[in-house]
Amino acid sequence: MKKLPVTYELIKKNGNARAGIITTPHGKIETPVFMPVGTQGSVKGMTKEELLELGTQIILGNTYHLHLRPSDELIKKFGGLHEFSNWDRPILTDSGGFQVFSLGHLRKITEEGVGFSSHIDGSKRFLSPEKSIEIQNNLGSDIVMLFDECPPGASSREYLIPSIERTTRWAKRCVEAHKKPDEQGLFAIVQGGIYEDLREKSLKELKELDEFISGYALGGLAVGEAKEDMYRILKNVTPILPDEKPRYLMGVGEPLDMLEAVEHGIDMMDCVHPTRIARHGTVFTKYGRLVVKNSIYAEDDRPLDEDCDCYVCRNYKRGYIRHLLKAGEILGQRLTTYHNLYFLVNLMKKARQAILEDRYLEFKEEFIKNYTMGNKSSWIQEKK
Repeated sequence: MKKLPVTYELIKKNGNARAGIITTPHGKIETPVFMPVGTQGSVKGMTKEELLELGTQIILGNTYHLHLRPSDELIKKFGGLHEFSNWDRPILTDSGGFQVFSLGHLRKITEEGVGFSSHIDGSKRFLSPEKSIEIQNNLGSDIVMLFDECPPGASSREYLIPSIERTTRWAKRCVEAHKKPDEQGLFAIVQGGIYEDLREKSLKELKELDEFISGYALGGLAVGEAKEDMYRILKNVTPILPDEKPRYLMGVGEPLDMLEAVEHGIDMMDCVHPTRIARHGTVFTKYGRLVVKNSIYAEDDRPLDEDCDCYVCRNYKRGYIRHLLKAGEILGQRLTTYHNLYFLVNLMKKARQAILEDRYLEFKEEFIKNYTMGNKSSWIQEKK
């Protein structure tokens, strides 16, 4: 069998938690890993140098957004997304499926693909499996996601069964349309909502393409379903994903959810959530979330997180960051964004180390104990 351009090596297991290495054309990725989202070819507010400084190994780009603006054809002229954005490490591109299916009444699903109206200018567009792959070939990402139907979180079995079967047919068309099989790895997306048997059905069908597939993702989670349902699916479905290939949980960026996913064998995660809440003044800390925009922090001379050694926490105080956010200064959003990304990237590094040292569950339990108790020192200050 021909070697795929993206491969996985398992280094150590601790229970079901895995520490591994993903090898791509643009470098190796140590897992488990959090992947910052650069939807439009940029992680909002962050430079390449800052992303490298905080330990980013891989970023995401989005097919839907980059196709509409500035266009994948233009990016191809620059030599692909790596050259265009000055990022020389691995890049994963989403297929665009989630975005077009989020458009609601602005899109129409057929067997051929999805017709939709651009959110930018209202122009009529069409995204098919073939078009999604063509765009991603033009972008030149290391990891290409197969185009799938992303159903709502509360979808019924009656809706999901034909949806899964369509996703399988689209996956086959994606494989056939892929023009750079030696340069870009394909990841299949397992659907099936909150039903274990339907997830198994989706995986079984997709595994017929296994010789062409570099990795498997779980899609359709973190889309509104109850937390218990997401955890149940992770517990039951992740272990049956192929051992020898990376496992990607799409759209998850909450610390507790990430640790749960790692416990069940997930290797990769991404989410816009940490940067989005950062821009609105909320940051992660060892003792839970902190809303630094709150008035109680106006005279607070402590760092965002007293246990964090990131650049922001070593150099800036809560009172100053709050002032920047309240004054609408861009620097405030950049500082909170940097911290949140560092927090999650570093959390996965610590999780990896715990796996290597056979103490993952202890690490997870200790983190949860601190994180869920709330920031005690801030709580006391609020009560005064």
